[in-house]
Amino acid sequence: MNICTKTEMQTQEKRKEMRHKNRSIVIGIPKELSKDESRITLTPDAVKLLIDRGFRVIFESEAGAEAHFDDREFAESGAEIALTHEEVFTADIILKMAPLTPSEIELLDKGKTIFSSWQQSQCSREYIVNLLSKKVTAIAFELIQDRTLTLPLVRSMSEISGNVAMMIASEYLSNVTLGNGTMLGGVPGVAPTEIVIIGAGTVGFNACRVAHGMGCSVKVFDDSLYKLRSLQHHFNNTIYTSTIQPKLLKEAIKQADVLISAKYSTEPYRSCIVTEDMVMSMKKGSVIIDVSIDQGGCVETSRPTTHSEPVYQIYDVTHYCVPNIPSRVPRTASMSVSNHLLPMLLTLADLGSIDALLHAELGLIKGTYTFKGALTNRVVSEKYGIPFQNIELLMSAFY
Repeated sequence: MNICTKTEMQTQEKRKEMRHKNRSIVIGIPKELSKDESRITLTPDAVKLLIDRGFRVIFESEAGAEAHFDDREFAESGAEIALTHEEVFTADIILKMAPLTPSEIELLDKGKTIFSSWQQSQCSREYIVNLLSKKVTAIAFELIQDRTLTLPLVRSMSEISGNVAMMIASEYLSNVTLGNGTMLGGVPGVAPTEIVIIGAGTVGFNACRVAHGMGCSVKVFDDSLYKLRSLQHHFNNTIYTSTIQPKLLKEAIKQADVLISAKYSTEPYRSCIVTEDMVMSMKKGSVIIDVSIDQGGCVETSRPTTHSEPVYQIYDVTHYCVPNIPSRVPRTASMSVSNHLLPMLLTLADLGSIDALLHAELGLIKGTYTFKGALTNRVVSEKYGIPFQNIELLMSAFY
């Protein structure tokens, strides 16, 4: 039986009225202030679809330059090109990749809605207090759930990170200065490259898929037997898997050409799995890519780096520890983000307001950490001693 959605059951007059209301909704896409953020939230094609549905879009000049989207494309899609950062922040809804900076928080007016990354582990109490004082609704990309209760944007960026991690490994391993001149994979008559991956989640799976496809010898370590069994099944038992046992891990790392650290901790502190002694035992010219560095990393010798200075060497082992790996391929990553945001915004076109959208989309509620100036994330509330309020109860008063 076909079940109509709430929107489909409305009269033509009501839906027409809602579309008319959307003409007052303005979406702002600012240029990122962080040098390590090259992605944008919407592509020109997505902008055109939104404008056709009645939205206004203000796009800051050169915001898409690093992702190779120029102002002309956005202008031809119907966006208004803003010359200043401040002009974009007059919009009702701000879409940006990096977390708000303190100066951007100052630009916010009461009632605005922000979609952005949050990076909860790096968030300070002062940041939260300042944001709450602005009486805005803030939605974190990394907390938004879909109808299967997974995190679609996190998963998408993790897929990219896993793929790109092996591209990075190939680049530095083959480098005669920072690597040892070894080709990733190998050729007939030459032993295959040894790859060790810690973590069998989305990042680890995609890194494993690329490495396996290139003919590498792959060893994957994780504490989840379910994930390891799934990997074995997918690759027809052609990869080595093990639980994280220090003795076995130490021996594998000693032989590794590339170590991919992709084990994410559920704890709010650094979880060191690879010790400095393990790193010291690695081959000269081997490569470590610590994808989990945004949580503090799980390699004792890891420290955050940037896209402009991505690597350093310790014990003749090259370390790549950039927290935001997807920004290395900003055009691909931007298109992926846009693909996830566009359906939500098109639903907003039918519902007419952010409050109505939150009421209709449970997964979006999960991503909302402040609602009209109230803190709605219990973890942060307990961490900083800021009063928590249930968002569903708050919404019942507004919707």
